[in-house]
Amino acid sequence: MRTRRELLLAAGALCASGLATAQSWPARPIRLVVPFTPGGSSDLLGRAIGQKLSESLGQPVVIDNVPGAGGSLGADRVAKAAPDGHTLLMGHIGTHAVNPLIVPNLSYDPVKHFAPVAWVANVPNVLVVHPSVPARNLKELVALARARPGQLNYGTGGNGSAAHLATEYLKLRTQTFIVHVPYRGAAPAITDLVAGQTQLIFTGAPALTPFVKSGQLRALAVSSSKRLEALPDVPTVAESGYPGFEADQWYGVLAPAGTPPDIVRKLNSHINQALATPELRQRLQSEGAVAMPATPEAFGSLIARELDRWRPVVKAGNIRPN
Repeated sequence: MRTRRELLLAAGALCASGLATAQSWPARPIRLVVPFTPGGSSDLLGRAIGQKLSESLGQPVVIDNVPGAGGSLGADRVAKAAPDGHTLLMGHIGTHAVNPLIVPNLSYDPVKHFAPVAWVANVPNVLVVHPSVPARNLKELVALARARPGQLNYGTGGNGSAAHLATEYLKLRTQTFIVHVPYRGAAPAITDLVAGQTQLIFTGAPALTPFVKSGQLRALAVSSSKRLEALPDVPTVAESGYPGFEADQWYGVLAPAGTPPDIVRKLNSHINQALATPELRQRLQSEGAVAMPATPEAFGSLIARELDRWRPVVKAGNIRPN
């Protein structure tokens, strides 16, 4: 009887402690881990969200760049952090939908070890070719690839990158054979494409739009369900004959599993309010990103769907990490 009473008292104290933590949060600066180097889309989005959270929560949000292993190092650090709402992750399709499928013995589980907080943005991919490629649209590119199997090359930022998956998904849907040429980052891959060393790439819009507008590259299709405001004349892959095709890069904030639900809800509310401001929407648009305000549950459902969606693509493309 005494043991039971002690257990009940301990449980009550734990609940009270959790409530007090939620009510007093944030009690100190928040660390937002960006699992990639400065300057990329994850870093830009993380800093934009961090600035808005600092203003609305009254505590500094410190950006901590922890690159390595395709984002796995930073994700692992957050997965093992104290679940008190003071350590967050700017997650990405790579950390939560790609790495779990291609990295053997990954140190974290994308679902069990995280609490989804907020879906921040999507960054559509754009399929572009070098002007020397005699294809004016996706239909013509598919016909060319089928006529010359293995003779066209596509570059990416590396094995297992979002561009790698998007192109392998396109190859799977179009039943074509195009050779993968991995680089150490998207920038050198684009440089070689502009120089005519490869024939095409299917990667994030922000990096490609200037080259399309200058005429150095020709855009054939975009991966999103709707056309991009920056490239209104470029059709979607779905419009080009492959209904249901979507292969955007996505970003969102996650906390360690066990973070109090009240803190998750409060963070979600502040992030969604930030995404609704004209200032942040314009900033995201300038980076080729589309704001995606949603509930924590909707973001969690996205992660589950993406794991299911990319599993057959990884298998068909025999995708392995660098």
